[in-house]
Amino acid sequence: MGDTQDWAAGPGAAEQARSVLATAWSCQVTADAAREEYVGAHSVTEDGEVLLRVPEDSALLAAALCAPRGEPSAVLELADVAPVPVRRRIRARLWLAGWFVPADGPLLFRPTRVVLRRPSGAVLVDLDEFSAARPDPLAGAEAQLLTHLADAHPDAVERLTRLVRPESLQAATRVVPLAVDRHGLTLRIERTRAHGDVRLPFHTPADNVTQLTERMHALLAQASAAVCPRTLQRQRADGDG
Repeated sequence: MGDTQDWAAGPGAAEQARSVLATAWSCQVTADAAREEYVGAHSVTEDGEVLLRVPEDSALLAAALCAPRGEPSAVLELADVAPVPVRRRIRARLWLAGWFVPADGPLLFRPTRVVLRRPSGAVLVDLDEFSAARPDPLAGAEAQLLTHLADAHPDAVERLTRLVRPESLQAATRVVPLAVDRHGLTLRIERTRAHGDVRLPFHTPADNVTQLTERMHALLAQASAAVCPRTLQRQRADGDG
């Protein structure tokens, strides 16, 4: 089981839903009695409608063409998967209920209900807010940014733990970067049988990678001025011994 999570400032539900929709690589679709999974087959319009490319022999395509009024009800499920290997790697799930509109080329899906499930629980996203929202500006680069931080700069990750409350580091066995968005960085604190997530908010949002670099340098400067948590000091000493 995961611990209670301290998210601090973070993206709103509509923005996070659009980020999941924009970056998820696979999409599971249920329509009528058909249930299929597509990989790398969907794209998103500016207002949040989904274009899905399906093969001609797809049961989903048949359901879309044969349904009354040509608009079958359907549910799309997408998962937000952490790019860095961690326990419980799915960070959020997104469900879109709505209608497929048969058309030449990709099927057009119009959502009528949007549900985002985060570790803190499920939330029904307002359709107007969903349509108007845009993905987090760092969403497309997040996977590369986090894997680089974890693989090339483990010393920086360790330094950032100085900004975490000591009680959150009790019995910690590993700390890895779990997520980053324009509002802040999230660290996953793993223990032998549990884990917890802690957000380190930026002083102001970062709208591009250049600004993110500045925000990260500010966090590291803040961490350098902080006292290393005693819990982590003891763990390193025990490991060295």
